Amino acid sequence: MAAWIPLVGTIIDKVLGVIDKAVPDKDLREKLKAELQRESWNTVLQESSVRKEIIVSEATGHSWLQRNWRPILMLMFAYMIFHNFVLVPVIQAFYPTFPTVAVPDNVWNILALGVGGYILGRSGEKMIALWRNKNA
Repeated sequence: MAAWIPLVGTIIDKVLGVIDKAVPDKDLREKLKAELQRESWNTVLQESSVRKEIIVSEATGHSWLQRNWRPILMLMFAYMIFHNFVLVPVIQAFYPTFPTVAVPDNVWNILALGVGGYILGRSGEKMIALWRNKNA
């Protein structure tokens, strides 16, 4: 999910608190709160839909690089993890001073987003293939 979603949730919670204090009519208060929550979820769903469309268009693109940049990036991250958590400990068993390179927190975030996007993209590819076969 997007990094702004927790921020929006915090803002919505504050606005809901203001509505509780500022609107004396219980029915109107509940109606306003429900509408605000519905609109915020609609925004999140729209963003998710746009992200899905981007990933599916990349996964089904005409250019080899367009289709494969995410898998290549994920393979690079997989190597970084393998290097730091498998290869380096084995080497350090024989050469204790062999250096370790820390994996920055941002890499873990990108990896989580990338794996999620890859799974979504692959699902989209399969759905498109099924749809094409069905309509052929």
